[in-house]
Amino acid sequence: MWGAASPSAHVTRDAYERIAGDMLARLEAAGPVDGIYLDLHGAMVTEHLDDGEGELLSRVRRLVGDRVPIVASLDLHANVTQAMIKHCDGLVSYRTYPHVDMAASGERAGHLLQRMLTAGVAPTKSFRTLDFLTGLPSQCTLIEPAKSLYAMLARLEPEHDTVLSFTPGFPMADFPECGMAVLGYGPDLARVQIATASLAHAIADAEGEFSMELFTPEAAVSRAMQRGEPGAPVVLADTQDNPGAGGNGDTTGLLAALLARRAPGAVLGLLIDPPSAAKAHVIGAGHKAIFELGEISGVQGHVPLAGEFTIERVADGRFTCTGPMFAGFRMDLGPMAVLEKRRRARGARIAQMPGRGPGNVPPRRHRTEDATHPRAQELGAFSRRLRAHRQGGAGGRRARPGKSGSDDVRVVPAAQGTAPEAAGAGIRRHRPRLSSLQPAV
Repeated sequence: MWGAASPSAHVTRDAYERIAGDMLARLEAAGPVDGIYLDLHGAMVTEHLDDGEGELLSRVRRLVGDRVPIVASLDLHANVTQAMIKHCDGLVSYRTYPHVDMAASGERAGHLLQRMLTAGVAPTKSFRTLDFLTGLPSQCTLIEPAKSLYAMLARLEPEHDTVLSFTPGFPMADFPECGMAVLGYGPDLARVQIATASLAHAIADAEGEFSMELFTPEAAVSRAMQRGEPGAPVVLADTQDNPGAGGNGDTTGLLAALLARRAPGAVLGLLIDPPSAAKAHVIGAGHKAIFELGEISGVQGHVPLAGEFTIERVADGRFTCTGPMFAGFRMDLGPMAVLEKRRRARGARIAQMPGRGPGNVPPRRHRTEDATHPRAQELGAFSRRLRAHRQGGAGGRRARPGKSGSDDVRVVPAAQGTAPEAAGAGIRRHRPRLSSLQPAV
């Protein structure tokens, strides 16, 4: 069985116990097994458990005993805990953010499990944690220091016959074992420890490089307008309203800044606003209407952005993903609309509003509707859902909504995308951990 949910509130006790109970019941009914593979995220917090995956692994271990190998694949943002290390014979994480190596990570986990079954023995393991936290944008593997750190990981693996993982963690989970970790598995404990220690020390040395500047919406738009050019759009990541980290995707502060600065060729995607999407469907494409966009979450002091927009097109929100992250996934986001606000020949585009908030959605929905549009040039993709360059909840500033003014913007069906540059990236926040570089297990 398989299930998923976007980051939000704690997983309820009822949901966790029912799903975990069903999994264990199916495993028990299957009888003796040779090995177990689990596809986990690694940062689940429930109403009654800080470490959802650690508890699940402990229950699986109690059921099958110590002789059955257990291997799990993890998200790059996993918060790896002592319980997870103890009850699992092998943990393998993603190595890319944006996450475009999910299938490859599963394959690595499968090879590790097969290696255990062939050898008839579990590998030795080493686990180290780091004593600082970073914001999600600075964990992007397209930029430094993560880019070089993962390149180092790839070099260390064959040198020491070790399966290595580096999990920068998910700081918003906010519990004692939350944070960065390095873990390794291999037949020779000494070599495994050397590999994990080398990578952990390199990460510690790069601590200062994880720091990133967070811009105000106005400054971010100005910077993007200076840097953007045809064929090389700048992506502004709305760090404080990221659904990938628990936000609702309905704030309008950056939209107001785009309008105020008259940003040419801009695209906003997506803005979660079911009432506006429904209204656009009733009125129909090609017509103009007054909309009050966004701010449906009821955040104190925030008001919708009002103005007249042209309804460029409407759609049912059903499509098949083509990008490397969710290729083949069939999405159904509900009624969607593309709105445009233009005052000159080159208007900016506001990304559309789906009829319901999306969960984990594909990374390249801007492609056909936005980024390749002839007007999407200087400021080609403005995405509040680009998780690779986003601070998420903690550390981000809530943008103050502004007046709509008489500026140009366009709304289009779009969502996450991989960014050539993050003009509105996040700030890193330090927080002490329980220990520094912990000795290897």
